[in-house]
This record gives sequence, C-alpha cells and structure tokens, in this order.
Amino acid sequence: MNIKRIETFCSRYVGFVRVTADDGSHGWGQVSTYHSDITSLVLHRQVAPHALGANAFDIDHLMDTIPEREHKFPGSYLRRAMAGLDTALWDLRGRLEEKSVCELIGGKPRAIRAYASSMKRDITPEQEADRFLKLRDAYGFDAFKFRVAAECGRDVDHWPGRTEAIVPVIRKALGDDASLLVDGNSGFSPDRAIEVGHMLQDNGVSHFEEPCPYWEIEQTKQVTDALSIDVTGGEQDCDLATWRHMIDRRAVDIIQPDVCYLGGLTRTLRVAKMGADAGLPCTPHCANLSMVTLFTMHLLGAIPNAGKYLEFSIEGADYYPWQDGLYVRSPFDIVDGKATIPDAPGWGVEINPEWLERADHQMSEAA
Repeated sequence: MNIKRIETFCSRYVGFVRVTADDGSHGWGQVSTYHSDITSLVLHRQVAPHALGANAFDIDHLMDTIPEREHKFPGSYLRRAMAGLDTALWDLRGRLEEKSVCELIGGKPRAIRAYASSMKRDITPEQEADRFLKLRDAYGFDAFKFRVAAECGRDVDHWPGRTEAIVPVIRKALGDDASLLVDGNSGFSPDRAIEVGHMLQDNGVSHFEEPCPYWEIEQTKQVTDALSIDVTGGEQDCDLATWRHMIDRRAVDIIQPDVCYLGGLTRTLRVAKMGADAGLPCTPHCANLSMVTLFTMHLLGAIPNAGKYLEFSIEGADYYPWQDGLYVRSPFDIVDGKATIPDAPGWGVEINPEWLERADHQMSEAA
C-alpha cells in the first residue's frame, strides 16, 4: 500500500495533515503548531516529494531517508513538517488495523495522571494560586506547573522578585500533598539556576524544567549535578545526535521530547528508548491542546519509562484562541486529575469539518 496524496489544512497557528493511500484509506496527523502555514509549505516542498509513492507502512524508513535527502536542511522546520506525515501514517495504520496508536506501539488505552500546566508569566502569584485551586476543586488535579524566570531572560525575571515570590505562595495555597513543577524556559545562568534550585528544593518542588539556555547542554548539566531536584529538558531538541549527547552526558534527570517538534511519533519513540536504556524517565512536552497532547497520551500509554504525568495546558481562548473548534468532540476531558487515552482506531479523534472548510488547503499527489 503506497502513499498517493498528502494534504494540509492550516492556519497560521495549527495545521492538520491528511495522507491518503492508493486504496483510498487515509489517516490524520498534524504538523507542529506555530507558523504552521510555513511548516505546511515545507511539508509539500521538502517532505512530500520523498514520501509520495512510498510504502505507507514503512514509517521508520521514511523518517530515516527524508532527513538524509534533505541533509542541507537539518533544522526545526523540516522536523516539524515530518511530524505531519509521520502522525498521519500512524493514524492510517491504526484505522486499517482497527487499533489505537497506543495499542500499535505496545500499550493499552487507559486513564493517565495529568498535571495542570500554566503558560503565563504576566500573572501574580496570588492569581496563579487561585487558578490552581479552582482547577483542583473542579477537575481533581493534584500536580501543577508554573513559570519562573523570564523566557530566555538572562537572569532577569519577568518582574523583579517574581520567582522568589511565586514559589512559596503556590506551595502554601496548595498544601504539602500537591506535586509542584516549575519551568524556567532557558531563563537562568547556571549559578542563578542553582540558587533558585535550592529554593525550589526547600519548598518541595519536584521538577525544574529547562533552567538554562537549552542549547547550552553543559550549563544544564552543571545545574543537574548541583541539585537533588529533578532537572528536566529537551523540548526544543529535534536532532537525534543532540539527544544522544544529552542523555550520554546525563545532562538532565528527565527527558522531555515534543512529538511535533522532534519530527513525529517514530522519532520520539527512539528518544524515549534512549532514555529508557539510560534509566531516565520520559515526560514529554505538550503545551497546548492541539493534537500534540493526544499524540503524547498514546505515547505515555505504551513506553516503559513513562514519567509520572501528562502535561496538560490549562490555557483557554484568552491565551490560545486558535484552539477553539478543532475537534468534533474534544478528546481531553479531565476526570479526577486524569486524561483518558482514546481506544478508537488511530488517534481516536475527528477533526471538525467546519474548521477544515475555513483552513488553507494544499495538496501534493503522486503522478
């Protein structure tokens, strides 16, 4: 069964991919969010030519050969585009075999613990604590992540003293039983990150994400070596050689690949296995409610080194207006602090036809 047609339906922020085989069967996937219109063009220009006419079941081979054929373009956009092809092919296979993707990769659909993930820095500690309390009471969350530093902030906080203020406020509001995680978004130098890390340890925070500029792996390793708290990272990294180096150096305690940034499920499974072989848990990055969170749910249901929880964005239309109306029915219901992996074939979701009608459409087809 060969790939006959690749279509994209995109806005500036999100882009869905439909792959159709020569027997008429199809599957749905997604390129990475953000500048998805550009990524969709990359898919048609630099991914589709190597995939059309290829075996739709040989996903591993495609994920190996496309970067080789596009070796002049080793960066993020190619991988973000490859994710659209990869995830659509997994859905196609699941639909044909009448299995969820989770089952295809050796797992079982089930409920998995989620943590409530805040994306905001322009919010006071008290406002953030109030949001978390409401989410705890309404949905049963018992784990929460919030932001410290400023994004790529060079040791400058979003406003002076915010990092030191928010940590004890959140801990006091939620009590000792809540699991707390923080994200530095490449905001600190090693010395400052270590200073902050000791404060996090004193407040029972269990997870310190991307404390230093992510591209400076040795800086992150300095922080990891200096603290007892789990230091985590990897969301931005899309090169498998970089991943091998990061894991071999034990630069982090927990690996956090992003299925869409990295190039799809196939490549993320490889990174997860690298982590498993090194004894490192995998808690992937999935910071919005596009299909990336759905992909991550299926992944966590199958890998042996799945981390403690699924990242689950708590931001709605005020922060991500483009999330509205993507699906016929949302696959992201939270009950007792848990999300449930769909057991329907493929990814187990139906894209909203009305959204697709409004999207920019492009098609590449085999001759």
